[in-house]
Amino acid sequence: RTRAAILDACRELFLKRGFNGTPINAITEACGISRAGFYTYFKDKREVFNELGETAYHDVLNVISHCPEAMRSSDSDAVRAWVGEYFDYMDRHGAFVTAASHNAPDDEDFRRSRNHMMTRAAWKLGQAICADGPHSPEVIGVVAMGMLDRAWYAVQTQSVAVDRGEVIAVLADSITAMVGRTGAGPATG
Repeated sequence: RTRAAILDACRELFLKRGFNGTPINAITEACGISRAGFYTYFKDKREVFNELGETAYHDVLNVISHCPEAMRSSDSDAVRAWVGEYFDYMDRHGAFVTAASHNAPDDEDFRRSRNHMMTRAAWKLGQAICADGPHSPEVIGVVAMGMLDRAWYAVQTQSVAVDRGEVIAVLADSITAMVGRTGAGPATG
């Protein structure tokens, strides 16, 4: 439970304060534990950041793996359900995903790892949406992830007062339109 509390606290702290702006004492305060308690589970905050990143990456790949079936479906509700699943993923990992984009550790190894994971996820999503389209899977995936992530953030923070369900419906329609027609897409598993 303590390990999970540290991870949960760090998701939020990294979003609010950034990686460099989050000292260990802020983490321990948020969790109500001592520094020794923190070091029982993690050697440093970078290890926490890396674990959050690995978990988010594996979870997004799992969500993306459900996209091809939704895109092949002739039921538009299937794509909406998949976008809802992506929003649920962001509910769990959005704070970290947002923080990692703007406030990550500043070193080449981390950047290389993050870029590899993002490129792989974007490619897989692009393949799922429009495998045989005129644009590269990476481009389709980057555009779709950008729309999904930013829309989730706007809904989550209510920076624009909108209905979550309606946003999901519009995103599903937009993603379906990327295939070039309404309904089933040419994507394959």
